[in-house]
Amino acid sequence: MKPIVNLEESPGKVVGRVRPIQYDSLVDLAEGLMPRLPYPKGIYRFRTFEEADSWKRQLLLQAAVTKSRAHHG
Repeated sequence: MKPIVNLEESPGKVVGRVRPIQYDSLVDLAEGLMPRLPYPKGIYRFRTFEEADSWKRQLLLQAAVTKSRAHHG
């Protein structure tokens, strides 16, 4: 079945509006939430994946808190 499109008809009212995306604020938010490489250099060995995940989560939280304190004074 062929779609019905009337090219002579002008569009009616537009409800709402489209706001432009502010990419700079999104980038700032992303950098604030996920700091870069909070891990110290070196090789780390863990007995389980849970132990490695716990270590990684702890370092991410420490880096986020440190960055937040530095940013907010």
